[in-house]
Amino acid sequence: MLAQQRQAAILDRVRAAGGVRVSELASEYGVSDMTIRRDLESLADRGLLAKVHGGATTVSPGSAHEPGFAAKSVRQRAEKAAMAGHAAALVSPGDAIALSAGTTTAGLAQRLVDVPDLTVVTNSIPVADVFYRAGRPDQTVILTGGTRTPSDALVGSVAVAAIRSLHLDMLFLGVHGMSERAGYTTPNLMEADVNRALVEAAERLVVLADHTKWGTVGISSIVPLERADVLITDEGLDLQARTLLEETVPELVVVTAQ
Repeated sequence: MLAQQRQAAILDRVRAAGGVRVSELASEYGVSDMTIRRDLESLADRGLLAKVHGGATTVSPGSAHEPGFAAKSVRQRAEKAAMAGHAAALVSPGDAIALSAGTTTAGLAQRLVDVPDLTVVTNSIPVADVFYRAGRPDQTVILTGGTRTPSDALVGSVAVAAIRSLHLDMLFLGVHGMSERAGYTTPNLMEADVNRALVEAAERLVVLADHTKWGTVGISSIVPLERADVLITDEGLDLQARTLLEETVPELVVVTAQ
């Protein structure tokens, strides 16, 4: 096995198991401990894993790390689809709603293209594109201006100013993470400003966050957990977190992925 092939296999092992030991890899691939250490050092130098004593672990992203839209779109697809289905049922013809940026809200947009007389405000380029492609003449889509982020959100003072003049029935908010201490969070400081403006503009706040978001903390808090009127998540959420959220959020909805 070539070094490049071996390193790719090692990286797959680390990502699947969370960590590996030098001795185990050396035995499995029939090479010396020193060879495996060189492999790990090469992968660590490229930022693909973290070397530890006797092995390696996955790299823990920092609170300001912001994955791109494409990277996030392949995660928890079934859970996000189930959440979007429940959220779509909350929307009625003639509503004026907002959809924040995110892959979950982009999935929700797909469910809303057939709702008549709908007004949609969004700072998400992919969300706006869903409605534009559908081309329904009785829907109005307002895309805020601003500076584009890795998650294809528009942020900054231009976006905030546009949102502050609006009054909306409901906001569907996708989040990077949520925790008891930090509430709903994002890794982008300017996106937090935009999301807070959206919260203030809406009569009702519906947060969509799959179970993997629990315990993840971005650098900036948006609002506390209890600020949401409805939190939609999935059955992968552990019992302790579910109990806490039931006591904190006015309405907790736990959906089953198909």
